[in-house]
Amino acid sequence: QVRLKKHRWHRKILKSKDPLIISLGWRRFQTIPYYFIQDHNMRHRLLKYTPQHMYCHAIFYGPITPQNTGFVAVQQTAGKTDFRVTATGVVLDLDKSTKIVKKLKLIGTPYKIFKKTAFIKGMFNTSLEVAKFQGASIRTVSGIRGQIKKFVKEHPGAFRATFEDKILLSDIIFLRAWLPLQVPKFYTPVTNLLMSIEQKDQWQGLRSLGQIKRDMNIRNEPNIDSLYKPIERKERVFRPLQIPTQLQHDLPFHLKPKLTENTTMKDPIEEKQRVAVVLEPQEKKMADIMKMFTTVYKDRLKAKQKTQTNRNIQHQKQQKIQELKRLQKNKQLKKVVYKKLGQMESRKNKKNIRHEKQTNNDSIDE
Repeated sequence: QVRLKKHRWHRKILKSKDPLIISLGWRRFQTIPYYFIQDHNMRHRLLKYTPQHMYCHAIFYGPITPQNTGFVAVQQTAGKTDFRVTATGVVLDLDKSTKIVKKLKLIGTPYKIFKKTAFIKGMFNTSLEVAKFQGASIRTVSGIRGQIKKFVKEHPGAFRATFEDKILLSDIIFLRAWLPLQVPKFYTPVTNLLMSIEQKDQWQGLRSLGQIKRDMNIRNEPNIDSLYKPIERKERVFRPLQIPTQLQHDLPFHLKPKLTENTTMKDPIEEKQRVAVVLEPQEKKMADIMKMFTTVYKDRLKAKQKTQTNRNIQHQKQQKIQELKRLQKNKQLKKVVYKKLGQMESRKNKKNIRHEKQTNNDSIDE
């Protein structure tokens, strides 16, 4: 376990699992390091790349070396006329039990939602995997926290979870886990400096993954799901504004909805299909009487409402007058009480003064 920093003159940052030739003490060897950083909770979190202008930790297999021993690291030099020092550092500790963890995000989606409970699918494959993570904390992208409760028998890999608040079907749920990593057991002494010039030029150590891809002309094809796609949104159709008839009657004229030809136009076929209703004289008479009754009822109802509002206003006025009288009465009563208390206090003070004078005179006589 070492503390390491990328050299300022090296062109690129270093990647984990890329082989390095390390000169440590009197030994030169090639190994595969893992770069990591120590969090506040003493967790050794893996770094994919070394940070810029900052120290980080590295772990690799190598010979037993005392602490505080400095070292120099160089990348593959075969086929190059120049080289630069890749990194420098110092040995901190010799410990095989150091655990390095890598952050792992498991993603799932809800398929059934209740008030604060939901059924999640797509995060696990079997009910056994769900049982291993039972009680683990999960979270939505919007920040609503939850907990895994129990697997669902009907759907393998699905489970029931509870949340702080109700979630939506469009929410994405993720579980943050930490995956332990094994340090690659690779250590090769580099003895090319002891070889002849011809052999020294031909010597080639372990190549990095990027170098192998360049040599074999392999290019990573991008994941189609990761590429940007054109956003196709449906045009939103809003409901027409409907004003209640009662509100239309109460509105002023300039705010009332005006009937235009476009709004009143109807389908001519529907107009033809409509049947005119012709009332008989007796039915017409009954309809007129009912209309009269409804108008009389509405007038009476309006008058009743008006009298009720007037009565409420009068009642509120009377309540205010009574409240003022009560406050005035309380004020006068307080004046009388405080006056009596003041008189009692003054009498008590006078009595105390007399008693003090009498005691002083008695002491003088003695």
